[in-house]
Amino acid sequence: MESIVHRRVEVNGIKMHVAEKGEGPVVLFLHGFPELWYSWRHQIIALSSLGYRAVAPDLRGYGDTDAPAPVTSYSVFHLVGDLVALIDSLGVDQVFLVGHDWGAIIGWYLCLFRPDRIKAYVCLSVPFRPFLGRNPHQKTVDMFQALYGDDYYICRFQEPGKMEAELARVDTAYLMKNILTTRITGPPIFPKGEYGTGFNPDTPDTLPSWLSQQDLDYYVTKFNNTGFTGGLNYYRNLNLNWELTAPWTGVGIVNVPVKFITGAVDLVYNSVGMKEYIHNGGFKKDVPTLEEVVVQEGVSHFNNQEAAEDVSNHIYDFISKF
Repeated sequence: MESIVHRRVEVNGIKMHVAEKGEGPVVLFLHGFPELWYSWRHQIIALSSLGYRAVAPDLRGYGDTDAPAPVTSYSVFHLVGDLVALIDSLGVDQVFLVGHDWGAIIGWYLCLFRPDRIKAYVCLSVPFRPFLGRNPHQKTVDMFQALYGDDYYICRFQEPGKMEAELARVDTAYLMKNILTTRITGPPIFPKGEYGTGFNPDTPDTLPSWLSQQDLDYYVTKFNNTGFTGGLNYYRNLNLNWELTAPWTGVGIVNVPVKFITGAVDLVYNSVGMKEYIHNGGFKKDVPTLEEVVVQEGVSHFNNQEAAEDVSNHIYDFISKF
């Protein structure tokens, strides 16, 4: 990883940490929660070796990027604004875009608002539908609160400081190991007094082959320094985002070629109604430029790390056509 260049750039009123390697057309990688640029370490090396300039920022509120205090500073307009400014700073008009988890959601918004800046989009784990103008997110919260009570994790994300206090009761190393190694296919539930087990009740004693102790230590060091507030604030803006994006209700992705990749045991892929949406025409209706759906057998949510080589190959196979 020593050959990866790190720098901080001024974008949209904040300083953003960027990791990059290579020369050629830009591939912009967007990470999810609770992740960092580091989640794309394998793809940065792979794509840069194939003639691309791989660029992976720590998104607003994460890692070595600034984390503004106001919760409303994490609206989708702020997040997309950061990326447009970042693309400008790279000296290019367009980039190939790759996003995972929350990075995938931001990627959809970027394609929706500024398709002129995106050559093609490779989306991992989260299809176009979630959080994008279907129904107010509060209805989802109310539904899960009715099913699970206050144990449903997104319900407790809403109140600033509450979820942070609960996560602080858990060792960060255990928490990150618990989240990154999860293979459950339902919504994460945090039983009272057991806030570290909600993502993966059966956290393994040993790390999987795709996650080294050095990898885990990197995440732990960064999140021990920053805490989780920045990432949690993305969830706290879901209702605001729905209000802000009301003018785009019913508008799909029509100008950006798209490839979608998910794991067969991804918790998003296995959520209620998601497989039907992806495979039975709903996804294609909303994203007419969707060219391919890839389901990786035996792979879970963090597929860019668990199945790194396969994901890198899929990205290259798609973007090399343009």
